Amino acid sequence: MTRLTTPELRGVWATVLLPIRPDESIDTDRLAVALDHVLGAGVHGVYTNGTAGEFHTLTEAEYDELHELVARRCTEAGVPFQLGASHPGGQVSLDRIGRAAALAPGAIQVVLPDWLPLAPDEVVAAVERMAGAAGGVPLVLYNPPYAKTQVTPELFGRLADEVPALIGVKVPGGDDAWYARMADAVGGRLAVFVAGHTLASGVARGAAGAYSNVACLSPAGAVRWYAQIRSDPPAALAFEERLRGFLDTHIGPLARAGYCDPALDKTLAAIGGWAPTGTRIRWPHRSVPEDAVPALRAAAEAAVPELFAK
Repeated sequence: MTRLTTPELRGVWATVLLPIRPDESIDTDRLAVALDHVLGAGVHGVYTNGTAGEFHTLTEAEYDELHELVARRCTEAGVPFQLGASHPGGQVSLDRIGRAAALAPGAIQVVLPDWLPLAPDEVVAAVERMAGAAGGVPLVLYNPPYAKTQVTPELFGRLADEVPALIGVKVPGGDDAWYARMADAVGGRLAVFVAGHTLASGVARGAAGAYSNVACLSPAGAVRWYAQIRSDPPAALAFEERLRGFLDTHIGPLARAGYCDPALDKTLAAIGGWAPTGTRIRWPHRSVPEDAVPALRAAAEAAVPELFAK
């Protein structure tokens, strides 16, 4: 796979969700069915081992099996792919990065070591060391809201200066002032990816794309929305308002009830009904009950019918 550059890192990227059996093993047959659907949906790329991919639960053998499958299927389909080498422990992450690089992805996604917060110099040192382990494969840095170390726009600018292998970041986004700070600090040297359900407003303020929770709900629908963002921004913003209303009203209560992000993303996929992934996630986190899905699907179809168009 051709290595990605910052200008090429754009659009809607879909995660690989893990179908989990009752014994908590990964059902690779169902995973392959879901992956084939995603590869045929027109997404701009596929990625593994984000939060929704439950990377923190994988054994090293599972990590390797998953990535060999994804790399092979994506290469055969001609779809760009990124492999996640994230782990809360930096030493484990370095080892994962080396094994991911051997599979020739377009980029490798990483998080900062996460047991203790890092000082700015430590952030730069961590990303530099990860870039060295990647052997020339570019990096994308995840910095979600629950990361122990929250990277400021100004520190992202320093990373862009000092670690040329870093081509993109995934962040929650922010208000107009935050986007202005990112533009001043980063100046287009990093592709800024934001939450999928904020993509229209994010692109309007300089974002490049999303590692997309909307693609969990409907991979093909998320691609259609991105095309609308490019062709008809006002209509895309109106769609975003309806989408966020559905999420606030129907998914927000699940989050407030304590269900974690992987549980919510798998619930979105179950609502979409496009693949047999199921809502089960791994211990110690709770799974959203399957019997909650039909009512949520009806609400989604009423709020954002465009996502479910055939």
